[in-house]
Amino acid sequence: MDDKKVSMAVVKRLPRYYRYLTDLLKLEVNRISSKELSEKMGITASQIRQDLNCFGGFGQQGYGYNVEILQREIGKILGMQNKFKAIIIGAGNMGNAIANYSLFAERGYSIVAIFDNNTEKVGKIINNLAVLDMNELENYIKNNRVDIAILTVPFQYTSQIAERVASLGIKGIWNFSPMDLRLSHEVKIENVHLSDSLMVLGYRMNKKIEEDKASL
Repeated sequence: MDDKKVSMAVVKRLPRYYRYLTDLLKLEVNRISSKELSEKMGITASQIRQDLNCFGGFGQQGYGYNVEILQREIGKILGMQNKFKAIIIGAGNMGNAIANYSLFAERGYSIVAIFDNNTEKVGKIINNLAVLDMNELENYIKNNRVDIAILTVPFQYTSQIAERVASLGIKGIWNFSPMDLRLSHEVKIENVHLSDSLMVLGYRMNKKIEEDKASL
């Protein structure tokens, strides 16, 4: 597989495939066709086949997909076998929510430390982890494996902290700040804007309101 030939649109659909396949395994479904998967996911069967063919296909003519094998292979493509270790910087409401979200562990991600510069939060226990002072960040990363930094900090501190963790050798940043991060370091960044999804929902609801008014 050549990553350069796989569009991000395809990559962004992979976690959704993984999630649906995981649900099918819980229901003890052993195999599924692209048509059946299409009906469940709201994606055309053709699109599903095209997406999976980017990574080798995995299907068999007349049989479809072995659910367990396909789920496992997509998990490998998404790097779940690497058991990535992450730290959270920012022990506010969002940091708390992420630290307590059990699904990350199921997906192979471990939250190993939480940092904050607020002395009132330092020492507080969040999901069995004591919040550490930001002054301990460099020493912690030096002495422990850290793959990902999860940033849940105010807008004005985002760039500074991102540069700081990138300079320490962290290769991935999951950014929940309102700022779209772009760094010169060799670091992969995923910017998350929760309000974007909410606004898309608002658009769809507004569209329905307009359609209902037009039909009166």
